[in-house]
Amino acid sequence: MISDRPQGAFTGRHMLLTMLAFFGVIVAVNVTMAWFARSSWTGLVVENSYVASQQFNAKMAETRAQTALGWTGRFELQNGTVHYAISDARGDEVMLEAVAVTFRRPVDDREDHTIALARDSHGYATTSAVADGAWIVQIDADAGLPSHYRETRRIQVVGGSMQ
Repeated sequence: MISDRPQGAFTGRHMLLTMLAFFGVIVAVNVTMAWFARSSWTGLVVENSYVASQQFNAKMAETRAQTALGWTGRFELQNGTVHYAISDARGDEVMLEAVAVTFRRPVDDREDHTIALARDSHGYATTSAVADGAWIVQIDADAGLPSHYRETRRIQVVGGSMQ
């Protein structure tokens, strides 16, 4: 039996199945990506953006006052030991009343944690297990000033040490 249809040509049924498969893949990928996006990060940056915007000028004034001090912070993470110290403009160590270090993941808050550092012979330190990967580290140091000395760094941890 000879057919008028060229060999390998699509029939209406083949075309329908191809279109269903094409759009089925697109829908499946979109649903998968939406599920991963929803389960990995809340998207919450601040509780109330209006209040945060009202506090911006005060925070900038604190930042300018902190910069004017001329202090330099030294943060280290080596073999699970977190160390922090501050030097003044002359290089002398600044005595602190308390130091807290908050480790935050850049995109997920499930592993975020805060540790307190204790005074040692070279500043302030403690041991803490910090998982490998990217972290945003915020250091809050109470130096007896009207507001805490704050420093934020982005670090990469490999094998319990900062790279």
